[in-house]
Amino acid sequence: MNHSPRIAFIGVGNMAGAIAAGMIKNGFSRHEVFGTTRSADSAQRASAAYGIDVHTDNAAAIAQADVVVLAVKPQMMQATCRSLKADLQARQPLVVSVAAGIRAEDLEDWLGGNLAVVRCMPNTPSLVGAGMSGLYANARTTEEQKALTTRMFKAVGGTVWVDREEDMHTVTAISGSGPAYFYRFVEALMKAGQARGLSEQQAHELATCTALGAARMMTETEDSPALLRQKVCSPKGTTEQAIMTFDREGLDTIVEHAVQACFGRSEELARELAVKDT
Repeated sequence: MNHSPRIAFIGVGNMAGAIAAGMIKNGFSRHEVFGTTRSADSAQRASAAYGIDVHTDNAAAIAQADVVVLAVKPQMMQATCRSLKADLQARQPLVVSVAAGIRAEDLEDWLGGNLAVVRCMPNTPSLVGAGMSGLYANARTTEEQKALTTRMFKAVGGTVWVDREEDMHTVTAISGSGPAYFYRFVEALMKAGQARGLSEQQAHELATCTALGAARMMTETEDSPALLRQKVCSPKGTTEQAIMTFDREGLDTIVEHAVQACFGRSEELARELAVKDT
């Protein structure tokens, strides 16, 4: 590639818009990132919200793109791929999907084969530049294309590549759905605080700031989560009593069951979404 990569988003909703805006903030040219939506009104709104050129002509967008990011809803993906097939086969760009549950092999099949395809599982903290994206590439994807994909998604957080596509189910169960697990824990912590006399605002501030601080300790120090926990737990102290209660009540088992339920549903969705249109 002898020029700056040109990246087209097919579908510019909240997630795609956040990724595009993050890319521009992190060194991508505003003139090299563009997108399409289904209507002129939505294109105008997306352009104003995310600072990129957005129109309604998929073929024109693909014709000038080195990377095409498919950011439509999973239920729309098969029909969208079939409508874009001829244009993508003619251009041969890298195709990146951010749709949950859609396997790379199915995308390649719907698009006619012989394309470099990357499957990405971002999570909602990407909307504030603090996301995590799991990534899987098919065999046709070059190292240069993988490096470009990493650069794109690092604009909104961290990235982890997996070598086996089946590991994307685990990615979904840990990071894709993971933010909701932490929100649920904070909800419970807030309820416990309010039950002991705190206002909702006080409980919210205490719990959320503590969660943010704990996350930063885990990412900005070299200590493991286990070691950080041990450093807070004084023998026979208050924190130790809370942790012992978590252990006694089976926190690890609860988390394992929740992750397995998410993992299993991810597998089911992949099978459901792979069913061919008739």
